[in-house]
Amino acid sequence: MAFTLADALAYVDAALSAGLDIDQFAPRLSFFFAAHNNLFEEVAKFRAARRIWAKLIKERYHPRDEKSLLLRFHTQTGGSTLTAQQPENNIVRTALQALAAILGGTQSLHTNSFDEALGLPTEKAVRIALRTQQLLAEESGVIQTADPLAGSFHVERLTDEIEHRVLAELEHIETMGGAVKGVETGYFRDEIARSAYRFQKSLESGEMITVGVNKYREEKTEIPQILKVDPLLEQNQVVQLKRLKAGRNPQTINDCLAEIRKAAESGENIVYPVVAAVENYVTVGEITDVFRGVWGEYRESL
Repeated sequence: MAFTLADALAYVDAALSAGLDIDQFAPRLSFFFAAHNNLFEEVAKFRAARRIWAKLIKERYHPRDEKSLLLRFHTQTGGSTLTAQQPENNIVRTALQALAAILGGTQSLHTNSFDEALGLPTEKAVRIALRTQQLLAEESGVIQTADPLAGSFHVERLTDEIEHRVLAELEHIETMGGAVKGVETGYFRDEIARSAYRFQKSLESGEMITVGVNKYREEKTEIPQILKVDPLLEQNQVVQLKRLKAGRNPQTINDCLAEIRKAAESGENIVYPVVAAVENYVTVGEITDVFRGVWGEYRESL
């Protein structure tokens, strides 16, 4: 979460440097979070994020509009928590994660399908994921109260602890030079790798229980039907793309790409020429090729 907030602060600073007022864009910002399995910890995570964002925006940028303090966020249930072993268990995991997101105040929600550890979701799996959201929204009553766990000693303590640790991490990131420096030096990459290592180690040691993986295992697991994508879909898309390119005006395409290149090279706002290009059916690949030619490609530091 600290990395996400650090990135967002870098975007805010860039927007202010470009001449925008904080109240012009802050109310429109939104975040994307994942929800994992520990119900109360996840609720506290979302609550802490809302607290921290309001605090940072208020103290650093002094907005006049209270809506600038609001942290709006979308939540997706954690794909990394899904297991190929006993995949039906993922239905329960997804429901608990979705519940945590709702209790934490999410504005929108995506529920993963139970078979996504095996492949692309089937229609049946997608329908179950949708029904999970509908059951929570229509039957559980959890959407009728804002912040329903507020005042719980356990949740408030967890929220305070997460807030304290995230603020400390943000201070550390700023000391090293900010989010961009964190990417350039490999700090973010290394911290994520360390976290993944600790997770895997705790799983293999049994310190963390994952039902069906390191406890309550079964000798034989029934694998559900896996979606197989028809190769003709790809071939048809290639044909449609070629047809689209053949019907365009080459001069218009070249002019659009030239405007994008000019903006990229001069440091001007690239949004307007990109929108103009898209409206003239310039493809994403053609646009990114221009950026690649101007700015090169990012390579991780070793």
